[in-house]
Order: sequence, then C-alpha cells, then structure tokens
Amino acid sequence: MRQAGRSLPEYRELRADVPMLAACRQPDLVCEITLQPVRRHGVDAAILFSDIVVPVAAAGIDLDIAPGVGPVVAEPIRDTAGVERLHRLTPADVSFVDEAIRLLVRELGATPLVGFAGAPFTLASYLVEGGPSRTHARTKALMYGAPAVWHALCARLAEITLEFLRVQVSAGASAVQLFDSWAGALSEADYRRYVLPHSAHVLSGLAGTGVPRIHFGVGTAELLRAMGEAGADVVGVDWRTPLDVAARRVGHGRAVQGNLDPATVFAPWPVIEAEVRRVLAEGRAAPGHVFNLGHGVLPQTAPEVLTRIVARVHAATAGPGGQP
Repeated sequence: MRQAGRSLPEYRELRADVPMLAACRQPDLVCEITLQPVRRHGVDAAILFSDIVVPVAAAGIDLDIAPGVGPVVAEPIRDTAGVERLHRLTPADVSFVDEAIRLLVRELGATPLVGFAGAPFTLASYLVEGGPSRTHARTKALMYGAPAVWHALCARLAEITLEFLRVQVSAGASAVQLFDSWAGALSEADYRRYVLPHSAHVLSGLAGTGVPRIHFGVGTAELLRAMGEAGADVVGVDWRTPLDVAARRVGHGRAVQGNLDPATVFAPWPVIEAEVRRVLAEGRAAPGHVFNLGHGVLPQTAPEVLTRIVARVHAATAGPGGQP
C-alpha cells in the first residue's frame, strides 16, 4: 500500500531533513524511497513514492505538507475565482515524476510499478477546507450551496489528475491507482451526484492505455457499487467490509484489493496469520484479488512483520511452478 516505506528506518534516515514535497520532486530520492520496501519485503510490485497534492501544487496552488498535519493550503478555493487559480497541468509541470519513473523502471526490471493520484473529491476537499477535516463541512457546503462552482472545481481537478496519471503511464507505470480517501464521508446519493462523474472521467480517460486501473476509498462500504460503476478494473476495499461482500457489491468481473486491517500487524503472529488466511479466503469470491492492507502502513509497524506477511501470502498463493 502507498507509504509502505514510512515504517522503515532507512526511509526515516533518508527523509530526516527533506520536506515531503521537496522529496517528491527529486527523482533520485523518489527512486530510492520507492525501491526500499521492494528490497525489504519482496512484494510483487513497487508503489511510486509521491503525494496526492503533487499535481495540485504543480498546477499553481500554494500549499505545503505540514509534518503531523498533512496538506495545508494557503488560500482555500471556495468560489469561481479560486477555481481559475488552478491552471491546466502539462507534462512539463511534473517532469520530475516522468524522470523518476523512468529511473525506477530501469531499476525494477520485471517488477511492476504502480503509479497513483488523488481522486477529484479528495483533492477538492483539501482545497476547499484548507487542510485535513473530520467533518468536511465547508466541502459539503460548497457542494450543496454552489454546485456550479463545485462541479467546475472537480472538472478541473479531474483533468489535472488524468494528465498526471497519463504522464506516469507514458513513463512506464504498469498500473495506476486513484485514491479517494475521503469519499466515505458521503452518502451514496451525494457520491453519485457530486463525485462519480468526475472520477469516471479520470478512469475512462485511461481506458486506452492498456494498464489496470485501481480505485480505492476509505469507509466506502455503502459506496462500493457506485465506485464499481466508475470504471476501474480493481476496486480497493478497506478493512471494514469483508472481501466476499465487497465482490458482490462492486459488480461482476471486477477484482478487489485489500484488506488486512493495518492494526492487525501489532497482534501476535498466530492472530496475524489467521487474519491473512481469512482475507485470502474471502478474496476468492472475486475474479481477482490483490492482497494488501486495508489502508496505509502505520509508521510504528515493525518491518519484519510486513516481510513475514508477504512471505505467508506468497506461500499460500503459489501456483504449480512455485510462483505466486
């Protein structure tokens, strides 16, 4: 899962004096940080080290990622004038991402690289709120009170996100993931009206690239059917919903991703192993299953536990030739 490296001592050492956004803009550093979990854990794919606000900052928004807080926006967007401050993203604006991915593809060899971006709703929420929010009150106020402004903002963000992902695919990413971290704050009706069209625009815009598209949200149990309609090939599921239930909700023909609770890794090994077996068993209800955590790795996670989980999954899913 994204940010798997942040539990590693080598990651903390490398990032000790480098702010998050600065790290994301240094191709050599991005390459090394992305490779660290692959070397440590022997996972089946690398996840690009970046942040969902990278393309928004490149599109002209003054923001920073404050340690212990998250993205903080200097001037929140709450009207048409604010939307106009977001310029359209060009490949040149994120050339550092292109360079980082090309470095990674050479280093990874046969190991695939998964790129990612934030979905329009989650990006819009940060921009409207000015930072992280528990209630998303200002976001919903804009949605309900000024729907034209809301849709203009999300449409602009959808184009920025689509271009950002196209750059990643063009540089060599083997798959992409669209993160809608805050979509679980919405009802299904609101999701369908205010969010689904914009996420679908991003995912449909990647249909011709030939790479698998993953769509993930947190707290989205009641939205899984709608998220399945957005057009992804794989729907990520957090730890709250059993994968066999999720497979029925997302619709026929779609794989699922997930969904071991990240807190499980602090339990004794027999408990962890039992949970891994349960997730694998429930994942068989879908036509495909990408075993993963149900959200990001917690920073205090012991790296050796993750390595052991990867080995256990590989052992349980090895085919006739011994390969997972």
